[in-house]
Amino acid sequence: MPMKIRFTASAAPPALAAMEALVAIHGQSAPEEAEVIVALGGDGFMLQTLHETRERNVPVYGMNRGTVGFMMNAFALENLPDRLALAEEEVINPLAMRAETVGGHVHEALAINEVSLLRAGPQAAWLRITVDGRMRMEELVCDGALVATPAGSTAYNYSAHGPILPIGADVLALTAIAPFRPRRWRGALVPSTAVVRFDVLDPSKRPVMADADGRSVRDVAVVEIRSEPNIRHRILFDPGHGLEERLIREQFV
Repeated sequence: MPMKIRFTASAAPPALAAMEALVAIHGQSAPEEAEVIVALGGDGFMLQTLHETRERNVPVYGMNRGTVGFMMNAFALENLPDRLALAEEEVINPLAMRAETVGGHVHEALAINEVSLLRAGPQAAWLRITVDGRMRMEELVCDGALVATPAGSTAYNYSAHGPILPIGADVLALTAIAPFRPRRWRGALVPSTAVVRFDVLDPSKRPVMADADGRSVRDVAVVEIRSEPNIRHRILFDPGHGLEERLIREQFV
């Protein structure tokens, strides 16, 4: 019996054209009946699809019709059922962000790649870092800081000179963005079970925003970040092209 596939695509013309062609070949299953979701686009659209489908426990197979495509498989119209049958599954857990604003409002969001804090004004951010209730850095002067999962360690984290983490590593990367004091601080690795807290010092003069996979909160005073093991995102990759292989390969480019 043919696998029930739900196709979804970003707004980019190549992605929409690819979905039209694939639906003509394989049909389009209803969301509630789908056994697999095929996402057509780039990494940003893959993140969006994973967030939108997290409560359905359905694996997502991405095909690259965007730009970077780190989380995507190569695009082809042919042999999709065979590729899906042979695909290898990776399970990743997101980060949970709890951000409290200067005005006392609380915002919660999930992030598959990273939660980042960024200065929102002309002056550098002043941050205090606490891990599991113990203050680890009294003052970090920087453009920002982030906590990244292994799956997200090659994204913004890597651009900010953070480490690439093996997909099975039970750690998170805590990385500063353009640190001024301590100058050139190299960041830290913390257990995946850790709760990382950032307190924004002098937020009225040095405003900071927090972002979780594109969901932004302005004028934050406190941000807590932890891994969320109860949420499992299932991603399918062609054999030999899974996240573990990609993370290793990225380090030798």
